[in-house]
Amino acid sequence: MDNRQNILKAALHLFYAKGYDAVGVQEIADAAQITKPTLYHYFGSKYGLLESLISHYYSDFSRELEQAAVYEGDLPVTLYRTAKIYFRLVTENKEFYKLVMSMMYSGEESDSYKASEGIRRHQHGLFTHLFEQAGDVIGNMNGRQEQYAITFIGFLNHYLLYWFSRDHGRREPISDEQAFSVVHQFLHGIYV
Repeated sequence: MDNRQNILKAALHLFYAKGYDAVGVQEIADAAQITKPTLYHYFGSKYGLLESLISHYYSDFSRELEQAAVYEGDLPVTLYRTAKIYFRLVTENKEFYKLVMSMMYSGEESDSYKASEGIRRHQHGLFTHLFEQAGDVIGNMNGRQEQYAITFIGFLNHYLLYWFSRDHGRREPISDEQAFSVVHQFLHGIYV
């Protein structure tokens, strides 16, 4: 593993475990077994490191999510496909997901909140566009596409937060049936 990857991995674990604001540059350098100047060489600052970390870990997630969200005329199938991808990718990288969730709920003027803005905008735009495309098919959705996007993202995130909080001994991977059930429950609210 090269220095850059090593620093990203160490920073992710520390930011996840303690929160971005509670971790200092020296602590990251120590965990990555590098010097502070080496960290600054690669990232310029702690905030630059956070931005690089988000870019690195979110790029694959965003690409796969975009592919799954391609609307082909069947909203339930598209939502089910996106939920499966979302659940799989998030459970494969719990630390990144939980870090991002904590950042999204941090103070609006904090660096971590500002750094998570791109992820919020990306997911909001992706799902709003999906619901806009399906608006012609489902008439009662017209004018509420943005509301449905926010609700769907919140539905998925809250389910995952609960799933992560369960006792580790009882937790099994999220099955396709569970993903289907979550989407079915969400759709019940749309069709009613």
